Amino acid sequence: MAASGAEEKGTLDGEPPRLLDLPPLAVSTAAQRQFDLQGYRFEAKPEQLRPPRVVRVGLVQNQIPLPTDTPVAEQVAALHQCIEEMVDVAALCGVNIVCFQEVWTMPFAFCTRERLPWTEFAESAEDGPTTRFCQKLARKHNMVVVSPILERDAAHGETLWNTAVVISNSGKVLGKSRKNHIPRIGDFNESTYYMEGNRGHPVFQTQFGKIAVNICYGRHHPLNWLMYSLNGAEIIFNPSATIGKLSESMWPIEARNAAIANHCFTCAINRVGTEVYPNPFTSGDGGEAHRDFGYFYGSSYVSAPDGSRTLGLSRTQDGLLVAEMDLNLCRQVSDTWNFKMTGRYEMYAQELAAAVQPNFVPNVIKE
Repeated sequence: MAASGAEEKGTLDGEPPRLLDLPPLAVSTAAQRQFDLQGYRFEAKPEQLRPPRVVRVGLVQNQIPLPTDTPVAEQVAALHQCIEEMVDVAALCGVNIVCFQEVWTMPFAFCTRERLPWTEFAESAEDGPTTRFCQKLARKHNMVVVSPILERDAAHGETLWNTAVVISNSGKVLGKSRKNHIPRIGDFNESTYYMEGNRGHPVFQTQFGKIAVNICYGRHHPLNWLMYSLNGAEIIFNPSATIGKLSESMWPIEARNAAIANHCFTCAINRVGTEVYPNPFTSGDGGEAHRDFGYFYGSSYVSAPDGSRTLGLSRTQDGLLVAEMDLNLCRQVSDTWNFKMTGRYEMYAQELAAAVQPNFVPNVIKE
């Protein structure tokens, strides 16, 4: 007998998380400010020796509120105000860790290949105005803040990096993680501005669990997820900026697959809207010059190690996704599936070490 549509969906999407009851004030504030607010709960089985390890994360997606030709300082100030209002709602919902979208303080203008004014959005990761702003939010709400920015590294020749700053709930800067993989596809001309990160795969021990940040294009690289997991990450955030024409068919799959493969929670975040830039640019494909990148489709979501996932936030609206998760689920799923125990990492390491050598010969057996 053929399965019903509901049964098929349940099989494909895993056991759906339960809806999370959110405070009426948070719901009414989100409605008043016109952003999508959703809440879900991932549960684990009760254990005899370990108490539940429950944490709430918040994923923020948003449009840029001002035109891209507005003065830089005004754009940054407007984004700070927008984010502060959404973080206040996250605090009402009991969020412990909040993560914003990739380079959240600016338009995603790297398609233009222009230096000014876009490089003026770059800031110090340690003590720039956005980091100080996020430190204030962290202390105010006892909340870990993951703040992806365009970093200017004054100590190393004013180099630019695509960086996520991790701020403890105490307000101290825990550290930073840089984008490991830089796209060279379509209008994603990011290597005109910054290159691949040089900080490896750091994991940050917070009061609420061990977290990592796999920025944007790194989600296409399974080994990138794996390395954060091997370093102990229980929650991996994936702040992104990606457009519908290019990647939307892959979006629901990659972070979910990573959660399954690595016995951890993954949080995929994408910005929203169409950003129009002052000057036309070409894509290097013979097509006509244009002034926008494409449509950023939002749809942020959270996946659990058992394969279940939340619904996505709106494709068209700013949004806050609140997910409550019991981190005990990571080990419970690991004990069931044993992907790390059965992984042949020594064999992979040896063969990868050979594959990157100039004299590598593929192991192809012929008649």
